[in-house]
Amino acid sequence: MNAHPENEVVMSARNVAKSYGQVHALKGVNFDIHRGQVTTLFGENGAGKSTLMKILSGVIQPSSGEMILDGQPVTFANANEARDRGISIIHQELSLAPNMSVRDNIFMGREIMGPAGVDFAEEERQVRKLMEELEEDIDPQTPVEELRLGQQQIVEIARALSVDSRILIMDEPTSALSASEVEVLFKVIRDLNAKGVSIVYISHHLEEALTITNHAVVLRDGNMTAYAPRSEIDLEWIVRNMVGENYDLGSPPDTEKRDVALSIRNLSVPDQTGQDLVRGLSLDVRAGEIVCIYGLMGAGRTELLETCAGRLQQTGGEIVLEGREVSHLSIAERIARGLALVPEDRQRDGLVQTMTVGQNLSLASIARFTRGIFTQRSAEKKLIDDTIRDVTVKTSGGGAAIGSLSGGNQQKVVIGKMLATKPKVIMLDEPSRGIDIGAKAEVFRLLAEGAKDGLAVIYSTSEVSECLSIAHRIIVMHKGRISAEFDSTVSKEKIMAASGESVAA
Repeated sequence: MNAHPENEVVMSARNVAKSYGQVHALKGVNFDIHRGQVTTLFGENGAGKSTLMKILSGVIQPSSGEMILDGQPVTFANANEARDRGISIIHQELSLAPNMSVRDNIFMGREIMGPAGVDFAEEERQVRKLMEELEEDIDPQTPVEELRLGQQQIVEIARALSVDSRILIMDEPTSALSASEVEVLFKVIRDLNAKGVSIVYISHHLEEALTITNHAVVLRDGNMTAYAPRSEIDLEWIVRNMVGENYDLGSPPDTEKRDVALSIRNLSVPDQTGQDLVRGLSLDVRAGEIVCIYGLMGAGRTELLETCAGRLQQTGGEIVLEGREVSHLSIAERIARGLALVPEDRQRDGLVQTMTVGQNLSLASIARFTRGIFTQRSAEKKLIDDTIRDVTVKTSGGGAAIGSLSGGNQQKVVIGKMLATKPKVIMLDEPSRGIDIGAKAEVFRLLAEGAKDGLAVIYSTSEVSECLSIAHRIIVMHKGRISAEFDSTVSKEKIMAASGESVAA
């Protein structure tokens, strides 16, 4: 049981507002952070959660209102000042230097100095201790770019834990973590709570967040719509206050049986050491069919999809699109043939940060508007406007900076970009990562509508509830192989058991 009284408030937001020109991201928000407890912020993409967290951590300043720390008003000119007062943040989008080692990323800007300069040995010792606490076998000298996304997320968490924080803000910390890694993180959170550290937690994984939270705050369109202790809330309460109604992710659409669109035959994909990440895998997906691929981190889901898209090289097998072998084709040639991938890491692989929303949306389709050195701007603008409408991107228009969008809306831009190429087969690797339940329902609706028109859809997920939504078939992967295949009537427990995941209470 936590030894810290529930009414002991360490930090408060009072009438905090933030405007960007005519856009009001926050509209007078109030809430308290309790010592040694977890306060969770729920809300749709664009509700203002990340903006509020950036204010709390000194990344940006509020337009009005005040922050109160230990009973006294406080302002932070930057994140370093907030960190000096014991406030750290784990951002939703990773902010690591990929060409630097794990050790150097964790201590960047606050190196441990010894008599002869930077004490690399002490830094390495501390990193190994952090990784031991997080139960992750990551060598401190490994370059971050060599780590999978989930491991990079662990490094981001370790960096925040390496600072002796009183208040730790976690913005979607589990979005790229496996179920076992989430369990370890929650154990770390409980240990921190017991030491008096306060956690501010943001997650779109509602059921997951309910297992760790002590207090819930719901934001909607920049306003705080509800606040309650854990004892007074449930999943229905959160959804009702977030979106006004309980969104359904849908059910498998009625589609006629059609020809095989994508045939994967005896596919093998190696890792850097030559060990197979995907082993002799075969799978057929028909036009108009929606197939969900479920598995734990390391099951080979991402490697399967990236190999089909041309991002990774196979050592054996065939990839056949509408009867034609495409393994020898480049990524661009596969897209032109109708095979498109929405990657898991939207920041690194899905978006160009220096481009506008519209430029990102039309990027994969640009050949359609180009004649020699000239671009047909009117046709390009129509595609951009149509895609923004169809994918329901919340933006001021195609000319807006991509960085001005919330994480969920950036994800919808990546999906819209690939749908704009008019694919025959679309593959989506964790398409709901960082997307709220409302946006998730919109994405799944788009995929269901595409299937009705003959689009073959393959999506991977690590959320069992997403398997039992729009998929006609559920493929479970375990250690690079298909371990089971189910229809939409299967139970969550059977899916989890087939993946090797413990289903014990």
